Amino acid sequence: MDIGGSLSTARRGLGGAGTQTAGLGFGGLVPPGATPSAATEEYDGTSWTAGGSLTTARRQIAGCGTQTSALGFGGFIDGPGVVANTEEYDGSSWTSGGSLATARRALGAAGTQTSALGFGGQIAPEASTAATEAYNGTSWTADTSMSTARQFLGGAGTQTSALAFGGYTTAPVANTEEFTGGPSPVTKTVTAS
Repeated sequence: MDIGGSLSTARRGLGGAGTQTAGLGFGGLVPPGATPSAATEEYDGTSWTAGGSLTTARRQIAGCGTQTSALGFGGFIDGPGVVANTEEYDGSSWTSGGSLATARRALGAAGTQTSALGFGGQIAPEASTAATEAYNGTSWTADTSMSTARQFLGGAGTQTSALAFGGYTTAPVANTEEFTGGPSPVTKTVTAS
């Protein structure tokens, strides 16, 4: 694996979107005092440059979409805790979108800015959720829940053909769930050995 350019600001728990040559990183926690960040950085395949800042600084935010049409949602803010905020990025600035029905952090994501899926996550200290929500570019609606409630999971794919993998319940898990959207979304659990 080749090594790419370093982020301008070291941080953890950030959201991401885009591709290898047009990536986007946003939010997160900046050491040493672990300060929540609103910073956005854009990657061109070689180096990172500053983009427009999130409206709300937060960590453990989910992200999907492209560098010029991204979605950031959920997350954690010190004080209030988990949030339901959604923000849309147009390549230069973030604006508010419709809020998640269930506030959460460390959730999985798939899809695009106007056709996204958010699933799982932490809804309170030590409490995971299996809830899935679909975004249409304006608002979130409940969809078929995952079989296993978990947080800190990975997500990939589209709103109608997504993967949820790994994560944490009371211990790290290797489960993969496939989401097939449409009139009757279903999930299929594939447990890794």
